[in-house]
Amino acid sequence: MRTNQALVQSVLFPELARGNGRMLPVIGEQKDIRYHSAPAKSVLNGPEVTGMGYWSVNPYVGCAFGCSYCYARYAHRYAMERAAAKDAMDVELARDFAEMPPWLAFERHIFVKDNAPQVLRKTLRHGSEKHRALIEGDSIVIGTATDPYQPAERKFRVTRGILETLAEHPDLSVAIITKSPLITRDIDVLSRINRHSRLSIHLTITTIDRELARRVEPRAPTPESRIRALARVREAGIDIGVNCMPVLPGITDNPSQLEELVKRVAAAGATHVYSCALRLQSTARKRYLPWIEQEFPHLAERYRNTYAHDHNAGEKYREGLRKFFDRLCRKYGVRGWSYDPTSDADENESADMIAEPVTPPRYDEQLLLPL
Repeated sequence: MRTNQALVQSVLFPELARGNGRMLPVIGEQKDIRYHSAPAKSVLNGPEVTGMGYWSVNPYVGCAFGCSYCYARYAHRYAMERAAAKDAMDVELARDFAEMPPWLAFERHIFVKDNAPQVLRKTLRHGSEKHRALIEGDSIVIGTATDPYQPAERKFRVTRGILETLAEHPDLSVAIITKSPLITRDIDVLSRINRHSRLSIHLTITTIDRELARRVEPRAPTPESRIRALARVREAGIDIGVNCMPVLPGITDNPSQLEELVKRVAAAGATHVYSCALRLQSTARKRYLPWIEQEFPHLAERYRNTYAHDHNAGEKYREGLRKFFDRLCRKYGVRGWSYDPTSDADENESADMIAEPVTPPRYDEQLLLPL
């Protein structure tokens, strides 16, 4: 199902789409980041918006972590354009809209849906159409576009308010995607949800190399802090695993480091490890390819050629990566895309697969399969 981008944009910022002309007030500042109040009329986006088989909630638009590969920048640009068209910008926001590169504005101007918990509570009133769909099996995923536990959450607590609302409703299926250890702050309310609903946390860790992580995700928490958070959440009896995604070809695909990552998160209690290679949609490409030119110039030509006509890495690379992670998951006993240690597979066959050593392709240090 193809996502209707205009519909996505209008749901993210319905108050701007209607053109009510109100200013977006500044409600906080942090060094070079400004936070703008953007009250929402709706926060629960259905499958017709996500283009996937789930409902999504994103408490913030824009993200301070500044990850080089982020794909969610288009919605922020839309908000800026609509605010400018309707005279909803203050002087500084208008200046940055005119002068600041859109990819940087995404990281410096964060829009806060500060009324999201109240809106969600009304949406999920018992007997409503959306509430019925959710208790009948549809899933809610929090953080599909921007991180719900980015630094703004420490002050505004919108994500916590959303979780408290969800805790009032049993028989839901809830997933959260984040790369922040701040999620441990909410173990109490997560535990309440976990008692009467299905809850799964997906903690993003792209590399365990601290210096490399700082280059790729400049303002995100360190890999070590994320692994500690994983252990704390798991100790509370909550399902939590790792999204090793995106894997950046030639950058974060060092086989020995990937194996160490899976080994460490498995030891910390991860219930799953999922991975996929970098996808470059048009808006992400405008930030990512110049970043490659600056940070990894020896890879620039290969990236340009690979992603010239497709947003995916080459099929051989993706298949090699999938097989490599499948064997890692088998070796360390964690669930992966195509392996589940709790399945009813033949025990002897599983034991042989786990015992088999993981041998990466012979391409020096990287999985440099044809992109």
